Amino acid sequence: MTEEALALYLVPTPLGHLGDITQRAIEVLRQVPWVAAEDTRHSGPLLRHYGCNARLLAAHQHNEEDAAQQVVARLAAGESVALVVDAGTPGVSDPGARLVARVRAAGYRVVPLPGPCAAVVALSAGGLGEAQFLFYGFLPSKAGARGEVLRQLAHLPWALVFYEAPHRIVETVAALAEAFGPERTLVIARELTKLFESIHSCPLGEARDWLLADGNRQRGEFVLLVSGAPPVDESAEGERVLKLLLDEGLPVSQASRLAHLITGVGKKVLYQHALRLRG
Repeated sequence: MTEEALALYLVPTPLGHLGDITQRAIEVLRQVPWVAAEDTRHSGPLLRHYGCNARLLAAHQHNEEDAAQQVVARLAAGESVALVVDAGTPGVSDPGARLVARVRAAGYRVVPLPGPCAAVVALSAGGLGEAQFLFYGFLPSKAGARGEVLRQLAHLPWALVFYEAPHRIVETVAALAEAFGPERTLVIARELTKLFESIHSCPLGEARDWLLADGNRQRGEFVLLVSGAPPVDESAEGERVLKLLLDEGLPVSQASRLAHLITGVGKKVLYQHALRLRG
């Protein structure tokens, strides 16, 4: 590659279907002398399929700092490097972020290529009505930490996007239902672009039983989409908060002011309601 093209190239690879790669990605992989790969055993055959003969170096979550030093050394020698993960886009719930930061800090270009991302693929087929979404990725594996994260997300009005592994899918879906309630919609996108791809939509309260009804439904890699929290009746929420504050013994004026600051409901309206409650 030319000196002007010297860079770390972030190259998305197919989620499963080998045809889901861009022509530009193939050209980069064929031209770079080095490819940093999350799993060289996995990526080696894939790269050979696309006619890439680059030398491989390992760049996974356990050696990312060392891998970054190797990549910077290759760039310093005038050799471009492509970064790939097992499937999808580097740095999106996969290794790559720290390596990219070190390369930037060393003063070298980082060139991202567009391509496959399981979250975007699932969203395009999920059919949820929200225009906005929040990508979370993998939830904590321990129940307590996972529950705390979900409680923080429960009130958000946006579609929520999670990744999950097969051995945790049932308990994660149960945790989602407990935190968000049974009525919100869950889309279970499994094995996207692969032979046994399936996309199922149902209320959260029915999802666990659906998974348990057929063991095959618990296999593969999952993207979970949850519809956003329904709109809150602000006046009712203001009254609820106001009552809690009054029950704690706060004076009418202070309770009204705090309820206004918390909920945004008009202070005068809350003050009059507080008077009625105290009357």
